[in-house]
Order: sequence, then C-alpha cells, then structure tokens
Amino acid sequence: MEQLNKLLQELGISKVRLAKYLGVSRQMVYNYLELENINKWPKEKKILLLKLLDIEDGDEGTVSSIKVTTDYLLAVENRLTEGVKEASDNDYLDLKGLKKEEHALISDITFLIKEKLVESANHEENFYALQYVYHMLQSMDNAPEIKYLLGYISKSMGFTQPNVFRFNEDKQFIFEGIIHSAFGLYNNGGATKNSVMKSRERFVREIEEKNEEKLSRTQQLFTVKVQALRELGYSQLNNDNAAEVFEKIAEIESRKV
Repeated sequence: MEQLNKLLQELGISKVRLAKYLGVSRQMVYNYLELENINKWPKEKKILLLKLLDIEDGDEGTVSSIKVTTDYLLAVENRLTEGVKEASDNDYLDLKGLKKEEHALISDITFLIKEKLVESANHEENFYALQYVYHMLQSMDNAPEIKYLLGYISKSMGFTQPNVFRFNEDKQFIFEGIIHSAFGLYNNGGATKNSVMKSRERFVREIEEKNEEKLSRTQQLFTVKVQALRELGYSQLNNDNAAEVFEKIAEIESRKV
C-alpha cells in the first residue's frame, strides 16, 4: 500500500478526486489507503482503481514497476476525468459558459459540502457552518473584507503562499496583519471574556442599529409603494403595472429631497 500511496502522489491524484471517482467519501479513501493491501478493498472499488491505473493487480511489485511517463500520466488523467464525470454528474446545475477549472471548482465544492452534511457526528454543526458560508457568499460583494479573510485562511492552512495577493494588495496586507494579531491574541490566551465585553457590546449594538435602519427603510418603501398605487389608481402591484409603479415610487421619493 505504501507504493500505491507514492504512485498516487506522483500522479497528482488528490483524495477528493479519487473519492469522487470511487463513489465514496474522502475519509473512506483514507481508510482504504491505510489497509494492508488493495485486496482488502471492496471488490468493486479495487476493480475501479486497477482500471484507473491500467494494471491487473495491486501488488507492491506491480505498482512499484510502473514508470510514470507523460503518456501514462495523461492516460490516467483522462480515465480519472471520465470516471469522475460519470460518477458525479452535475447536469442539475447550469454550468454553461464556465471554464474547465471553474467547472471543476464547483464540482469539488459540491462534493465536499455533501460529504460534510453526510457526516452524522457533526451534522448539525456542519449544517450551520455551511449556512454561514452561504451568507458569506451572499455578502461578499458588499464586504471585501470577506475575500481578505478567505485569503488569510487559505494562506494559514498552507494552500496559498503568504505573499500572494489576489485582491487589493495594500488592503489585504493590512487586513492579514490585523487578523493574525487577533488570532494570536485569541489562541495564546491573551483575551478573556471580560476583556472583550465592551467590544462585544459595541458589536451587538452596531448590528441592532443596522437592523433597525433596514426595518425602517423597509417600512418606508412599503408606505411609498402604497402611496404610488393609490395615486395611480391601482389596488396592487403586478407585472403589467410594475414599471409604472416603480417610476411613481421614484418620483414620490424625489419630492422629499
């Protein structure tokens, strides 16, 4: 199994892609690769792997004799790509117009999300964490700091080199320095609940104020909409009168300027 692990690394086959090809979870792939030999694998998974590597058996001698040439690498990559496509077809998503690497990114993200939700031990925590990720994606255009935070996490986890900046370099540089200091303070026990109490109270107060402003604006728009309908002689907003009503709303709001 040691030779098989080395071969997979040399071929650049990630655990995620291999899991998708085999139709199992990523954790199950780790479990398979920790077994004594490939003959301990479930028969159908063993056959799939042998087919991928184009070998008749998975003995250490057979695996170690494989020479990873350019032709062999490309052949394995083609079989892996085709197998992943068959195993996890994403036709339910409209991916037209996306580049190959963008298609692969969406596929990998979808696979990991499903895996996190299938895990029974942390299912509830994973659900809420992924829900927060969804909220974060919704807010990313209005809060560039979210991108900087994602960049910081990618760097700190070793996925991205520390001096690579994909966004506004100056702002990202400053943000990463501040976040690193904050994480250091948190992880080293330099902050207690009492020491951050006032800051936490300001955080809550600012959120409450934003929510109040949002509610006030919503109520204001409802009032203006009602006034616009009344002035135009309509009882409700529909597809036929929407453009006229919105124009009237803009006119009413301009009167208050």
